[in-house]
Amino acid sequence: MTTALDRIIDYKRGEVSDLKRSRSEQDFLAQARDQAPPRGFAQRLTEIAASDENALICEMKRKSPSAGEILPGADPCEIAKQYETGGAACLSVLTDGPSFGGSLDDFAAIRDAVALPMLRKDFMIDTIQVAEARAHGADAVLVILSCSDDALALDLTQAALDLGMDALIETHDAEEIERALRLPSPLIGINNRNLKIMQTDLATSETLSGLIPEDRHFISESGISVAEDVSRLRKVGARRFLIGESLMKRPDRLNHVQTLRHAK
Repeated sequence: MTTALDRIIDYKRGEVSDLKRSRSEQDFLAQARDQAPPRGFAQRLTEIAASDENALICEMKRKSPSAGEILPGADPCEIAKQYETGGAACLSVLTDGPSFGGSLDDFAAIRDAVALPMLRKDFMIDTIQVAEARAHGADAVLVILSCSDDALALDLTQAALDLGMDALIETHDAEEIERALRLPSPLIGINNRNLKIMQTDLATSETLSGLIPEDRHFISESGISVAEDVSRLRKVGARRFLIGESLMKRPDRLNHVQTLRHAK
């Protein structure tokens, strides 16, 4: 049976092929050299987590396969400013268009509007996307192990590190955590959303978090809405969280970010 992730990766291959016909990776690398240095994505998360507060990666996401349109007519820069004022550690910006309504134009506009480190969240299947991310000012990229084999995951991670960026390695099960531990990035995300059926369960982080050693940094992703969710995940050691859809929907977004940051 074809899953949502299968469909995304299928059209992503077409997007990358089109990209390579119009631009080379070397073009993007040259453009990247003109960018300001990365803002220190992992470092910012660590600074906040070390104080025993919650390091929040707050996400700009216009729509999703599971939720449909999340906030029609959203102003991405205004939302990003609210996240920043509320105390977010970093931002995550969806740049996938067909499934999530994002773009690199959104990314560039938000980067000009705030000073926070920013993750380009997309489905990376080729190192040209990493170079493209840095050329647009990204401080980190997402490497999803569910859509990359070990060789590709290493190439993507190393390409990011070589450009001074961080790489967030996303996992969904024990096998993927084992694979992530062989990669040269300390950031390991556990996605509580099953990308094949697009359902979330916080028990995923609770079950798998013990497999991540202390020298790596565990980030719980997806399905986190309220302070009670953060408190629940703190019991298994989480101090870093990626939160998107629930924040996008809240009218009291700024205040809620403050609440989540200080939840115990």
